[in-house]
Amino acid sequence: MKRYLFLFIFSTTLSANAQWHKSENDPLPLHRSQKALSDIIVSDIFSPPVASRIFVYANIAAYEIQVKNNRQFLSLKGQLNNFNGIPNPDKKKISYSVAATYAYWQIGKRLVFSEQVALDSLNSILSWYKAKGYPDTILQNSILYGKMVSDTVLKWVDQDQYKETRKLRRYSLVKQEGNWAPTPPGYMAAVEPYWNRIRPLAMKTADQFKPTAPPLYSKDKNSAFYINANEVYTVGKNLDEKQLDIAKFWDCNPFFLNLNGHMNYATKKISPGAHWISIAGIASRLKNFNYMQSSSAYTSTCIALFDAFISCWDEKYRSNYIRPETFINANIDENWRPILQTPPFPEYPSGHSVASTAAACVLTKIFGDKFKFQDNTETDFGLPVRSFTSFNQAANEAAISRLYGGIHYRPAIENGQTQGRNIGAYQIEKIKMKKD
Repeated sequence: MKRYLFLFIFSTTLSANAQWHKSENDPLPLHRSQKALSDIIVSDIFSPPVASRIFVYANIAAYEIQVKNNRQFLSLKGQLNNFNGIPNPDKKKISYSVAATYAYWQIGKRLVFSEQVALDSLNSILSWYKAKGYPDTILQNSILYGKMVSDTVLKWVDQDQYKETRKLRRYSLVKQEGNWAPTPPGYMAAVEPYWNRIRPLAMKTADQFKPTAPPLYSKDKNSAFYINANEVYTVGKNLDEKQLDIAKFWDCNPFFLNLNGHMNYATKKISPGAHWISIAGIASRLKNFNYMQSSSAYTSTCIALFDAFISCWDEKYRSNYIRPETFINANIDENWRPILQTPPFPEYPSGHSVASTAAACVLTKIFGDKFKFQDNTETDFGLPVRSFTSFNQAANEAAISRLYGGIHYRPAIENGQTQGRNIGAYQIEKIKMKKD
């Protein structure tokens, strides 16, 4: 009898172990984490540059833990600026999946406002692990390691100059013809004017991929500037249904304000970076990527987006370029309004163009050039699914959407794409995440 009881207990233990080991490569906890963090960022109304910072550090922490258990992928230690890696786990048995997910949320929780919501999301995912049969000792050991890693990564995070930029004097407008000025309806102050002081990850400096200067401001109807402005005006007045759908799909404006009499209230929308992180997740699911592979795709995309926003914002506040809405209302048609609401920062270059193209470059490197996917990112915001045959096609559409939306001139789009392409190519050359 004792023998049969021992065999039953032993076989049950083997079954439980097999169950949780089988779940180790399941990417579901990571996909759930990306979506939940994205929802928090939308709710907290973070700007696109700040949102990229939250995503990238959370993903780096998770990725580095996964690398400790996978010989096919490479640590980012020594590859990212001033990043010295993470500690090794001790000899206690751990789940690398649990540790990575826990570290992800420790970083995310620290960098958002809604800490309790982040904690609730983490606890929900930990319940998933529990339901999959992960033993308490494994969970506890993994959480301790995840905490140790997140503490290490947060020390590195704290050195990126973000805190220092919070203490700088409020941006002062340079009141001169051709310069950026706040736009209706909110006339909001300039967003992140000192973002070029944030430490890049792959790039050496914020101005490493400084774009070609935009055309000189001019009211002369034969000047390049005026012709570009008139194009925005003309296109905006003659949009067809397809162009209007494209403009709305890629809006991604976290600062959208609604007017109701004397009351203003915000409509919360996803940031452009979060949209591309969602695309990385869509592609990873289509390819049936496991946790490690998905983590690599997310992290590579996040690094590209983070550096892209630093590079883009560096030029925005250098050229300090006037928005189409401001110029057109003053010089062409005072009653004209863009289809999209103008974001609160200078025009040149287009952030969507820089960030989308950089992200598309690294995703193309991972998944290939002719990669078909259905982009359902915006369904939560009442917009339909759009189909793409490649990441570059999606990036091109995101870029031109800014002309259709009436918030960018063509040079900001085309030169922005060149800038993003250079950033993506540089990252692919410099950052090695997988062994050849």
